[in-house]
Amino acid sequence: MKKVLLTLSLSLLLTVSFGQFNPTAIENHIRPDSAATGQLQLNFYNFNYVRNYEYTNEFHDGYTLYGTQLQPQLVYQAHPNLAITAGAFIRKDFGDNGIYDAKPLFSLIYSKKDLTLIFGSLQGGINHDYIEPLYNFEQQITNPIEYGTQLLVEKEKFKLDAWIAWQKMIYKGDATKEEIVGGLTTETTLSDQNGLKLSIPAQFMVYHEGGQIDVLKEIPITTLFNGATGFKLRKVIDTKIKSVYTDNYLAVYKDFSSDKRRAYQGGFGIWLNAGMETTFGSFVASYWKGNRFISIKGMPLYESVSNTLNHQGYTQQKRNIVSLRYAYQKELIPNLYLDVRLEPHIDLDQSAKQLQFNHSFFLIYKQNFTLFKPKK
Repeated sequence: MKKVLLTLSLSLLLTVSFGQFNPTAIENHIRPDSAATGQLQLNFYNFNYVRNYEYTNEFHDGYTLYGTQLQPQLVYQAHPNLAITAGAFIRKDFGDNGIYDAKPLFSLIYSKKDLTLIFGSLQGGINHDYIEPLYNFEQQITNPIEYGTQLLVEKEKFKLDAWIAWQKMIYKGDATKEEIVGGLTTETTLSDQNGLKLSIPAQFMVYHEGGQIDVLKEIPITTLFNGATGFKLRKVIDTKIKSVYTDNYLAVYKDFSSDKRRAYQGGFGIWLNAGMETTFGSFVASYWKGNRFISIKGMPLYESVSNTLNHQGYTQQKRNIVSLRYAYQKELIPNLYLDVRLEPHIDLDQSAKQLQFNHSFFLIYKQNFTLFKPKK
């Protein structure tokens, strides 16, 4: 089975390719609209989710997330280049009484040409476009709201997302540490001719835990770094196979803390992906080869140190995982999107080579409504 899966993965890498599923339906972007200056709008976003992990391994617990999220936001188009938003995030998990989480949403969004500056609640999460070993898709369910500052550049051949999010604010005398996370993702298109596109992505993330006004002086400052770069190649075909593409990355981890307490102070991983988009859905083959890799926000399955319920602190220096994944994504009616995923994998370091999988069902509704128009 090991030889078969490796041969299949390598064959796909030489022919058809892709790394992660198309996130467009799940993303929600708010921008100033010069044609709507003076208007008050409602941006309504509803994300319904079922994500089930049928896992029995040392690095990722098996469980199910099942519920719904609402993000209604009032958007005032104050100027052709400025939008001001106010709203709320509400998460309801089915099978649990009451509301699981509720947060206010406030942001100021300035845009001019291809530049956007956001202060407040960010357009973050999967919008940052990190690879899975650096950013776990599940955080779109469990921790999608980020507060801070974000700079976006969206040119034809260059994209940038630079951001910083304040995760834990502290006040004088608090018995806790402040927590800050931030990073940057870019993609530069080197060539785009005759339906063949070659681009170079680069991304990093930094986590800092510290502060000078808390009372926990015995806990040292923590600074962790994750980064990745590689190349992406995409070929548009426009038949029943719409496109084939490849995403390949070298990912790194480094502990820059002065007092190093983690099992590993540095590590790396190779993230190879191959797949195709067809009229029947998207198919992706992925291979992860990690060595002493620890992630700030990535999927636990790819790490070398476990944080599971029953195997906390368990380490395995080298990780080798092959997955063959499928997604069906469709706009059912205007503004209503379906996203179904099946993601089996095999841990090649397990003697049993047991097939494990997670599967997801997402239903997303998003639309802008105009509530008020100024009189001309």
